[in-house]
Amino acid sequence: MRSFLLLFLSLFTSVIWAQNIEQSKLWPDKPNANEAEIYIYQPKKSDKAVPAVLICPGGGYSGLAMDREGHDMAKWYASNGFVAVVLKYRMPKGIHSVPLEDAEKAISVIRENADKWNLDKNKVGIVGSSAGGHLAASLCTIAKDANRPNFAILYYPVISFDSKMAHKGSMKNLLGKDIDNKKLVDHYSLDKQVDDKTPKTLLLLSDDDRVVPPMNSILYYMALNEHHIPASLYMFPNGGHGWGIRYDFGYYQEVKDLILKWLRRMQIID
Repeated sequence: MRSFLLLFLSLFTSVIWAQNIEQSKLWPDKPNANEAEIYIYQPKKSDKAVPAVLICPGGGYSGLAMDREGHDMAKWYASNGFVAVVLKYRMPKGIHSVPLEDAEKAISVIRENADKWNLDKNKVGIVGSSAGGHLAASLCTIAKDANRPNFAILYYPVISFDSKMAHKGSMKNLLGKDIDNKKLVDHYSLDKQVDDKTPKTLLLLSDDDRVVPPMNSILYYMALNEHHIPASLYMFPNGGHGWGIRYDFGYYQEVKDLILKWLRRMQIID
């Protein structure tokens, strides 16, 4: 009965939110980038500017988990006062720079629309899951300074392209024929790219993740800590990989509570 009620509530919420989504082409003047889109979820009207998040779903750089790591997350963040923007980024298909180009463009679009969407351009964060977490961390470390977010929330992210811990599928799909190019491998091993401009970060993962080894998040946390960047890491004892914001994840409520507590501690929300 409980599962049925939760499913009904999820479907009912989807119907409501379907009336409040703004969909937009990310590159309207580039026909060859036509599939890149953003979906904007607005929170309740506020008297003051609100924070925003750009959400990057995972999918191993070969596809996108647009629901549980995209739209479902956007509904939750919007219900907590954020302008939540889901990024449907292009797959690299051998051109490794393509996903990051989309993410940088999306961040710039969000900040350019600060007045229109009533958001605080100094409180624009990035949320990423799995390979989407790698893209989010790329935005935090190797993007142009103007396009870096103000904070990051990473769910079980791909971070390192070191052969001992890399998610081979994400690495192969992003680098393509350049997979043996050591310079590029190091460039996209994002624990090595953390600097003093990398934003404060929350990492969420499971100890029994057999898809993306937990050491990815641990290395990133250690790099953030070495640069004295506010960072928190929560590793749940089980749950595997890809749980996103699914209600059947054993720590579903704990994840939401931890995120909101961290956001308050970082003074992103009241």
